[in-house]
Amino acid sequence: MSFLQNLGNNVFKVSLMAALLAGALAAGAVQADPLVRVSTTYGSFTIELFDGAAPDTVSNFLGYVDRGDYARSLFHRSETDFVVQAGAYQWQRNCATGMDPATCSVTAIPSQGNVRNEPGASNTRGTLAMAKLGGAPDSANSQWFVNLADNTGLDEQNGGFTVFGRVLGDGLAVADAINDLPVINVGGEAQQLPVRDFDTQQSLLPVEANLVLINMHRVERFSSAVNVFEYSTALLSTSVDAGDLGHLSLNMRLIDDGPELVFEIIPDSIVPLAIEPAGKGVFDAADQRLRLPQVELNNNGQVSVINNVVMRLADAAQLRFVVESYEE
Repeated sequence: MSFLQNLGNNVFKVSLMAALLAGALAAGAVQADPLVRVSTTYGSFTIELFDGAAPDTVSNFLGYVDRGDYARSLFHRSETDFVVQAGAYQWQRNCATGMDPATCSVTAIPSQGNVRNEPGASNTRGTLAMAKLGGAPDSANSQWFVNLADNTGLDEQNGGFTVFGRVLGDGLAVADAINDLPVINVGGEAQQLPVRDFDTQQSLLPVEANLVLINMHRVERFSSAVNVFEYSTALLSTSVDAGDLGHLSLNMRLIDDGPELVFEIIPDSIVPLAIEPAGKGVFDAADQRLRLPQVELNNNGQVSVINNVVMRLADAAQLRFVVESYEE
């Protein structure tokens, strides 16, 4: 079936501007609290943020999300059956011989200032809380952690650690998988850095392939689907078998909705995967096509599905793809 020939009766026929307007008018009806999708090397999970209980903390966290500060950040701390923690560093690139360390490896996520403590909800398993300095209750800034046990002792410690969200669905399986990894000490905030496929006899410092990387973006609706397009943000979240590049999680932004649908990969959203998600897409270098077996479409809470989506690489330099066909 040709996409353009059937544009009139396809769910994609809603223009991007109309979808944005509908989303703005009815956003409150879909989800009371903000949602953020967290893509990691070990899969994705969605977090619901407690906007009513911890408004300043949620606003602070979403600021980092919306600025892209958490794009290609990493889990830098893992304590068995306690927490996995992130928000201190962004990954830049592997360091080559003679390269200035300041231009490679990690860079600290710039602090946007401290946020006041908002204790209240308990640090139970599956909740998210802000990290802070010892003896300084109002010192939280960019670092956050997932509670992997009922860490209720944190409710009173240091004025109480602010719980500002929770992991939805079975997303904790992702955090648990990260917590199962061995840890190494590379100094700074990363004294319990979780690593994969890392041989301490072969190298002193990990490279990208050893890290658990992260990307985040807001979503309107919780979904466990691998490939999801949201009209409100014009983002397609997907996982892809990219051949020699391995398995990748990435986002593609819709940049043109007529007469052809053109998507562009967001480079900072690319996260290497240590898993092979069921339902992942496959990029065939021979014919330059990306094939997604199924895509879930969310239009302000109205959900539909299309199958066997084929996208042609139209501009390799800009990482742009044109939608060629699909099946309802």
